Amino acid sequence: MILDGKVPGGPIAQKWERRRHEMKLVGPANKRKYRVIVVGTGLAGASAAASLGELGYQVDAFCYQDSPRRAHSIAAQGGINAAKNYPNDGDSVLRLFQDTVKGGDFRAREANVWRLAEVSGAIIDQAVAQGVPFARDYAGYLDNRSFGGALVSRTFYARGQSGQQLLLGAYQALLRQARAKTVRIHPRTEMLDLVVADGVARGITVRDLVTGKISSHAADAVLLCTGGYANVFFLSTNAQGCNVTAAWRAHKRGALFANPCYTQIHPTCIPAAGEHQSKLTLMSESLRNDGRIWVPKKAGDAREAGAIPEGERDYLLERKYPSYGNLAPRDVSSRAAKEVCDEGRGVGPGGRGVYLDFADAIGRLGAATIKARYGNLFEMYERITGEDAYAVPMRIYPAPHYAMGGLWVDYNLQSTVPGLFVLGEANFSDHGANRLGASALMQGLADGYFVAPYTVADHLARVAPGAVGAEHPAFAASRAEVEGRTRRLLAVQGRRTITDFHRALGKIMWDRVGMARDAAGLAKALAEIPALREEFWADVRVVGSGETLNRELERAGRVADFLEFGELMARDALYRDESCGGHFRTEHQMPDGEARRDDERFCHVAAWEHRGENAAPALHVEPLAFEAMPLATRNYQ
Repeated sequence: MILDGKVPGGPIAQKWERRRHEMKLVGPANKRKYRVIVVGTGLAGASAAASLGELGYQVDAFCYQDSPRRAHSIAAQGGINAAKNYPNDGDSVLRLFQDTVKGGDFRAREANVWRLAEVSGAIIDQAVAQGVPFARDYAGYLDNRSFGGALVSRTFYARGQSGQQLLLGAYQALLRQARAKTVRIHPRTEMLDLVVADGVARGITVRDLVTGKISSHAADAVLLCTGGYANVFFLSTNAQGCNVTAAWRAHKRGALFANPCYTQIHPTCIPAAGEHQSKLTLMSESLRNDGRIWVPKKAGDAREAGAIPEGERDYLLERKYPSYGNLAPRDVSSRAAKEVCDEGRGVGPGGRGVYLDFADAIGRLGAATIKARYGNLFEMYERITGEDAYAVPMRIYPAPHYAMGGLWVDYNLQSTVPGLFVLGEANFSDHGANRLGASALMQGLADGYFVAPYTVADHLARVAPGAVGAEHPAFAASRAEVEGRTRRLLAVQGRRTITDFHRALGKIMWDRVGMARDAAGLAKALAEIPALREEFWADVRVVGSGETLNRELERAGRVADFLEFGELMARDALYRDESCGGHFRTEHQMPDGEARRDDERFCHVAAWEHRGENAAPALHVEPLAFEAMPLATRNYQ
């Protein structure tokens, strides 16, 4: 199957306007007749639910957290990109578009990237109107700083709490609609299945995480806004609850999964302290504006940082990428750090770290300025490590962070299942093989505030409201399947813990499908993961019952899905016999060690179709065409 992205014709700068003009509309008096389900209440979900509720649709918003404001979007630190050119340093919609396409190593759909850049400025206006306290300069204007992969300052920020402040803005808009009774919020409720009737998404099956009750909810459209799958690695910067379950269950109902091997390894995380650590902590990329990354020039140099003279330090990113320096993109920065650590020049326990040093910036600007910019991040670092980063350099190391892959969607953000829309990190569409820093918040809010309200309306205008209700046999079949899976998990009564299996999967994924991959390692992963999955279903121990609050049961279901998804991720990585962005196959490198793409064979989206539990998935492709920005080899030097 050759996938059709349904991109409108005409010049790229006019595509979104043309599509909006072509779309069908729902009359104001008819909107209240339609019901929309939104799964996930992070930036994409909360903004979509609030916007659709404001328009007059009846919206049901579901989240597994105890409150929408606990969504993982709240953990984002550094900022949000927008092409407003406030610093007057040469930014534009065109430049943001070009940086994003180049940053993704020419593996994103060009039209989607342009639309993202086009609506970015409106996101900032929306957030300011909601009271988001962006940083301001001395004159009171909104301030900007730089992020990786760009030579301009386009990132709006609220110290190191940008995600929190933006989510609170979307959350208050959501609560306004809840008070107006256009939105019903369902906290502590986890989606466990997508209900598809007559080939169209008609609702979801969920479990009440407090009572254990399994129930179904019908709607005229379903929006998945459930984030990414970096926790397949076990250790990641994601909250422990982040999972692939909603997207994976939708995949098993017919939604193609696109580019699952595209994951982002963030270069600026606190190194793991031991084998039994449960998660990793992100240190914002914004720190690279003023922090300099270095390691000793000599392997095995165990001296304290302050004892190593300037001439014996290797400022690796400034050396390798003089134009971008410490603000090189995340994928190349992560590989550069791994490279020097593999050479024996890493610092800290086990040699798995590099220094992020603020001494020069403090000497130039003063500690008070650095504290004003990053104070809460320095405080967080000290609480975790016991080290004062004003006095000694931070130690950082790459870690799994973001998923560029996700469910395949067309230009309207609709999946291959009609009526199922996928927003934010849960879809594949905007970042290609590497995401630029500060673009995750931008995509989530662009999809929720400015894209979905148009595209979902176009779908709703073509269907009769309430055409399929919860009495349809597909809902009963879905509930029976979910209940059967729950009983199966509880019945194993094995000896090994869920965490033990998740950690074992994470080690396979990190070793074989992590920062560097090769055919032999991926083939081993494809043998090891099914064996581990078989052992899981034979020896996992899930205590308690399904009729009450049971955190172990929740985690068991999510790990079971990771054990299936991890195999698809490794299969996709083996299939893509090239290096691009965050997908680095060691067999495909330039002489200088940079990624070597194969545009002749792989300039396309790889989307996988589920064919059954014991059947190999089927591959479908969407060719990628680059007209507004011709294909070129990335160069950040």
